[in-house]
Amino acid sequence: MNSPASVPSLYDRVSHVIPKAEWMSYEDDIAAILDLKRRRNAVILAHNYQTPEIFHGVADIVGDSLALARKAIEVDADVIVLAGVHFMAETAKLLNPTKTVLIPDMAAGCSLADSITPEDIALLRLAHPGVPIITYVNTSAAVKAASDICCTSGNAKQVVESLGVPKVLMIPDEYLAQNVARETNIEIIAWRGHCEVHELFNAQDIRDLREVYPGIIVLAHPECPPEVVAEADFAGSTAVMSDYVGQKKPTRVVLLTECSMSDNIAVHHPDVEFVRPCNLCPHMKRITLGNIRQALEENRYEVTVDPSIAVAARRAVERMLAI
Repeated sequence: MNSPASVPSLYDRVSHVIPKAEWMSYEDDIAAILDLKRRRNAVILAHNYQTPEIFHGVADIVGDSLALARKAIEVDADVIVLAGVHFMAETAKLLNPTKTVLIPDMAAGCSLADSITPEDIALLRLAHPGVPIITYVNTSAAVKAASDICCTSGNAKQVVESLGVPKVLMIPDEYLAQNVARETNIEIIAWRGHCEVHELFNAQDIRDLREVYPGIIVLAHPECPPEVVAEADFAGSTAVMSDYVGQKKPTRVVLLTECSMSDNIAVHHPDVEFVRPCNLCPHMKRITLGNIRQALEENRYEVTVDPSIAVAARRAVERMLAI
C-alpha cells in the first residue's frame, strides 16, 4: 500500500476548501483506495455532488449524470465504483454489462427514482396512447426499460425536440418538464416527482440573496421550481453551471443545487466567491471515503440489472447518447 506520505501532494488542489487537519484524517483511506484501484484495475466514477475529498482525492471520472453515462462506455477497467446514487450505478452496469459495478452504500437512493414505477408508466401509456415517454436518468432501470428514451437535465430539450412529435410525456421530474416546456413549442405532459434537494429553493431565497449580496450571479438547476429558474440569472445542469463559472468568472456566485457542487467548482476557481445555501442530498452523503475503501476491499455492494429488463433499459439510454 502507498504510504500516506504520497497523498499530501493531492492536498494542494483542495487546500482552500478542506482544512489541513480534516484532510489528514482522510489520508489513510485515500492512500488505501489509490492502492486498491491499481491492484484491482478499478476506476471510481464520482458525481458532482460528492464531497471534495472524494471528487478531487480518489475519483478518476467526474461529472453530471450525462457525463458519467457517456464516459462509462469508455471505461477500461475490471471494476467500476460508482460514487453517487443507485440509479447511476445501474446505468453504469447497463453500459458495461461484463464489468463489476459496485456502489459503496445500497441505501444511496433518489427521491425522483422512488417517485415512479413501471406500473405507473403502463397507466400513462393507456391514458396517452401513442405519446412517447421520455424518462429522466434519475430513475430505476425498470422504469427506463418501460420508456422510449432517456434524458438528463443537460440534454432534455434536445431529446424532446429530437423526436419530431407535437406532444411528449416527460417523467418523473415535474419541474424539469415545466422548465423545458418554457423553451420549446412541443407540449410536455409532466409527472409529479420532485428532487428533495431542489424543491426546497424558492424565488424569495433569490430575492433575499440579491439584497444581502448586491450584484451576485444566481445559477439554478432545472430541477428547481419554475419560479426559481425564472428569478435566476442562468439555469443549467451541474456541468453547464460549472462551465458558466469557468467562462464568465463572476466575482460572486451562488449555485442553487446540492451544496458540495460549490466546493468542487471552487477548487478550480479560487478567485470566485461562492455563497453557499447549503442544501445537502442525504443520499449522496451516504458515500464516504471509508465505504469506498470497503467496497474495493470486500467487493461490495455489487449492482446487477435483471436481464429481462436490461436490453430495453440499455436501449433507452443508448438512444439518448446517440443524439
